[in-house]
Amino acid sequence: MLHLKLETDPRWATIAEENIEEILTDHAWCEQKAATNAIALIVHNSQYEDLVTELLELAKEELEHFQMVHNIIKKRGYTLGRERKDSYVNELYKFMNNGGNHLQRMIDRLLFSAMIEARSCERFKLLSERIKDKELAKFYHDLMISEAGHYTIFITFARKYGKGIDVDRRWKELVEFEGEVIKSYGNSETIHG
Repeated sequence: MLHLKLETDPRWATIAEENIEEILTDHAWCEQKAATNAIALIVHNSQYEDLVTELLELAKEELEHFQMVHNIIKKRGYTLGRERKDSYVNELYKFMNNGGNHLQRMIDRLLFSAMIEARSCERFKLLSERIKDKELAKFYHDLMISEAGHYTIFITFARKYGKGIDVDRRWKELVEFEGEVIKSYGNSETIHG
């Protein structure tokens, strides 16, 4: 379903589990950034009522996920660390079309968002299947399902509003680009690292 070019090496889950406090902190901030991204899409594309309605719900859900991760951090006696830069996301951002017209930029932002959700979904699946911590395994399984839904929302809106743009071709280009980018990741205790 996600059509990722390269799957994460399963050893990444072991790296993540060895420093669960770090992965939880990174994950919390990823959820915050996802909510912020949804709000930015709303701000720049408010003329699309259905997009606004759907992304408002998505932003609320991402903030709920942030709160859920934060609650796990507190429950385990950890401290939410400072926000981390997400090098993976910054690499993907370089692919986005920052020129062109408004519609082209919107479509690229939707596809960019879909890709991040797809990779997060894939990573959550891996965590749910590989970590020994039963509570976190279930937590990541449930979030995997949610991320797959977010991926679908972004792809669906890109196709709906991408009239005159070869959205499928652009998606394939992004999948190829991400496949090259992800080769440098998978060796640190961050969601996309």
